[in-house]
Amino acid sequence: MIGQGPIRARWPDGRWHFQHGPIDLVIGLEGEIRALAAAIEDCWLAFTEVLPRLVEELKGLRSAWTPALRLQGPVAVRMARACAPFGSDFDLFITPMAAVAGAVADHLIVTLRKPGIERAYINNGGDIALHLTAGACFDVGVVADIRKPPPQAGEGFDATLRIDASNPVRGIATSGWRGRSFSLGIADSVTVLALDSAAADAAATMIANHVNVAHPAIERAPADSLRDDTDLGSRLVTVDVSPLPSREVDTALDSGLAFARRCAERGLIHAALLTLQGRTRMLNPHFAAAALAQIP
Repeated sequence: MIGQGPIRARWPDGRWHFQHGPIDLVIGLEGEIRALAAAIEDCWLAFTEVLPRLVEELKGLRSAWTPALRLQGPVAVRMARACAPFGSDFDLFITPMAAVAGAVADHLIVTLRKPGIERAYINNGGDIALHLTAGACFDVGVVADIRKPPPQAGEGFDATLRIDASNPVRGIATSGWRGRSFSLGIADSVTVLALDSAAADAAATMIANHVNVAHPAIERAPADSLRDDTDLGSRLVTVDVSPLPSREVDTALDSGLAFARRCAERGLIHAALLTLQGRTRMLNPHFAAAALAQIP
């Protein structure tokens, strides 16, 4: 899982790229020159310890969350904390791995929340942790269909969302059956805004699982038949989704939206955008007002 050691590089546009095994981060930060240099060094030192600590607890991280689960590392603890409400309040199967990308971003953004740093973000494969000081804002590009080529130079997004410092959101995450991880549902994408990235990550995973319907056009397979190191065991995950009748698309999206509402009622998320085969559902009027009307 670790392979070669951690590496870093500064891109021509000033952003940083940190990579270690499966962890691949893009980091942007703005502020005073001396503060920037010190913060990125602190971030790097913290980053080099992340993967080894996770590997030490991998068995527990791949286990179903229960109140008896005990984890020690700072990232592992964040993962378990983000997943706990889904295991306890909703009584659903979830493992801490559902929040790994967001928890890593949250753990490292702390090193950038220092005097002299006006704005910063850590993007871990689409799961983003933010640092914003008074007056600062962050624009998020939303892609409804991840099959499309990656947007270039800020163009090609289906919509953009602006988060300013007065907004409590500091975490953004996206999940779906086409993503890096397996999904039990059929959402093309579910984007969630929450207090932090780990919370958004866990919620996006679980909401995406609920965007679901039974139909012959959906192909599923046991997760462990596709990947021997999966935390999902033999649970059926989505492999392919052919075009569905409009009625089935609406049913699946409505199911996901209903679960998203339950998450919001418990304070787990602030907003969510669900997409499937050209149709969308949005939770939270603020989300809709933030330029998301561009999405059909």
